[in-house]
Amino acid sequence: MTFQEAIKTCLNKYADFNGRASRSEFWWFVLFTVIVGFVIGIIGAIIGKTGSTILSGLVSLALLLPSLAVAVRRLHDVDKSGWWVFISLIPVIGGIWLLVLELTAGNPAPNAYGEPQN
Repeated sequence: MTFQEAIKTCLNKYADFNGRASRSEFWWFVLFTVIVGFVIGIIGAIIGKTGSTILSGLVSLALLLPSLAVAVRRLHDVDKSGWWVFISLIPVIGGIWLLVLELTAGNPAPNAYGEPQN
């Protein structure tokens, strides 16, 4: 999946927690959110503290659901429940474990969450 396809897919599935997401879809969307955050930071530095806080909050809020949805679909791809996303709430170890799950290759066969994506 290309960068553009991943962004389009994630935004089209804005709050869709069903199905599976490939590693490329997930990591391209993570890169997109990092780039957006960087650009918002630059714009915020130009417009000032108050405008920056409001703009950053709005963008973070807008990207929260698709980020959470693609993370859950990514976990489905490795045959894990979406509830595993909450393991990141455990300091240090939880975030590392979630990263390992997100880096793991997806199950190539159909699983309880659907068919694998290309």
